[in-house]
Amino acid sequence: MRDFQSIQQTTYDLIVIGGGVNGAAVARDAALRGLKTILIEKGDFAGGTSSWSTRLIHGGLRYLEYFEVPLVRESLREREILLHTAPHLVKPLLLTIPIYKERSRPYWKIWAGMCLYDILSADKTVPSHRMLSSAKFKQLFPSLDAEGLVGGAQYYDGQVTYAERLCLENIIDADKAGATVLNYVKVTQLNRQGDKVTHLTCKDVLTGEEFTVKGQDKCMVINTSGPWVDYVCKLGIRDGENAPIGKTQKIGGTKGSHIVVAPFPGAPDTSLYVEAKSDGRPFFIIPWLGMYLIGTTDYLFEGTPDKLKADNEEIDYLLQETNYIIPNANLRRDDVKFTYSGVRPLPNAQGKKAGSITRSHILFDHSKEGVKNLISLIGGKLTTYRKVGEEIVDKVYKKLGKTAPPCPTEAQPLPGAILANDPRIQEAVKDYQEKIASSSIDHLFKVYGAKALDVLALTKSEPKLGELITSELPDIKAQVVYAVRYEYAQTLVDIARRRTAIAMEANYGLQVLDSLIHILKTYCHWDEYKCATARENYINYMKNKCIPDFDTVNAEAESRNCDREEVPLF
Repeated sequence: MRDFQSIQQTTYDLIVIGGGVNGAAVARDAALRGLKTILIEKGDFAGGTSSWSTRLIHGGLRYLEYFEVPLVRESLREREILLHTAPHLVKPLLLTIPIYKERSRPYWKIWAGMCLYDILSADKTVPSHRMLSSAKFKQLFPSLDAEGLVGGAQYYDGQVTYAERLCLENIIDADKAGATVLNYVKVTQLNRQGDKVTHLTCKDVLTGEEFTVKGQDKCMVINTSGPWVDYVCKLGIRDGENAPIGKTQKIGGTKGSHIVVAPFPGAPDTSLYVEAKSDGRPFFIIPWLGMYLIGTTDYLFEGTPDKLKADNEEIDYLLQETNYIIPNANLRRDDVKFTYSGVRPLPNAQGKKAGSITRSHILFDHSKEGVKNLISLIGGKLTTYRKVGEEIVDKVYKKLGKTAPPCPTEAQPLPGAILANDPRIQEAVKDYQEKIASSSIDHLFKVYGAKALDVLALTKSEPKLGELITSELPDIKAQVVYAVRYEYAQTLVDIARRRTAIAMEANYGLQVLDSLIHILKTYCHWDEYKCATARENYINYMKNKCIPDFDTVNAEAESRNCDREEVPLF
């Protein structure tokens, strides 16, 4: 239960608005260094931009073209840190770049970029790059378009398959260190006296209950709300009247969309980093969860980030460009298994092309606008989230007039950190293999790392929680219960889209809704009204944000449900 009365009676050193990966990093770092911290998120943790990335932990090879060398160096260093502090979530990823005579950067430029990339990551543990001649490339990738091919390049970056869980583990660690973390709580007012924000008026989105969050005499408020930064600044209230903080627009976001498709003819075993034939824009074709993740687009965006969906033109563009590079693919609209779209919270840079806007982050101190204890984060990449958290907490201590303790997050592993050869994994297989399939146990360690042991432990008292949710996936029922009891999940979307990847792997999750609801009724005491509301909200979410042709997909799901024995709902 969320104890808002206790929160109202507490004063905080640091108030963080926004529970994406950057806000989570700030809360974790601050709590570990001893600041009394609260984090407030209007939706679910990682429910915004953090959930809509290409799922890469990378240096940003193309940023070199815009001379953002410090950003690339910082990103490569953070990549190496995450490979060691979150080895269960972040894995090395081999990327291949085909080089064409007319439609891509020249061979020499890519070779020079590769060399500089290696120099900037001299402390890396992944292999260095290699260049491929045209003959070698055609031998390794016979299905790729050979017209005008002059060679290729291969190098390593990192992939975080479950990007949402990277954010979640920072939230969990912040909580463990003493921070208060709240999802589904919306800030409705930033109450100001003089040149300070003194307290926040908040509303529980789930119940409508209102409460306040107060700061100490010296308190900092950090706005890490991503694409919603400007919206939060407009919530300023002074002497009972509206008093927006600042008059200039801080965010000039760009929209990026992805599609997920099943394996297709000519699909590569490794990831491709290619330049679109039609416009030269870089995009990725990446093996992911037994499927392929293709993206991203990059268009200037104006509007409400809450109402965002990959549009038909973007889907067709990604399909077309994939078919250009892999002629045998022959991908069509009905091959799309999932789509998602998000807004990069980049600095406002009117007049610039979307791809040329800097990816470096900015810490905007609102002292310039008459508010001394508010800082907004503009920008910020998934790869560099930890460093952003460290930088912000260092600045908080400076603004509070205190000496900052050393930052612990560079070396401290995330809660689930575990290596693939850890003996605990083998022991778990021995302990549970009679009741739970080895494939499911292996899957749990890939998703939860060391915390898989806690998920498995639920099956000791409730053996039925070891059963599969659906025969098509290795996920077990215990994961649903664990998400609600220990991972702050409040909705079906939280469970199927962000605590697990069921929504992306099982026909948008539509065909397993009955099973999920039955588990929640049986083990989490969700009543009939809550289950019915959760179902309706889930379907609306998928319809409005993820499914290109909802009526067709929903009809197919209903048909599949009718073909099997249903779990009774009520």
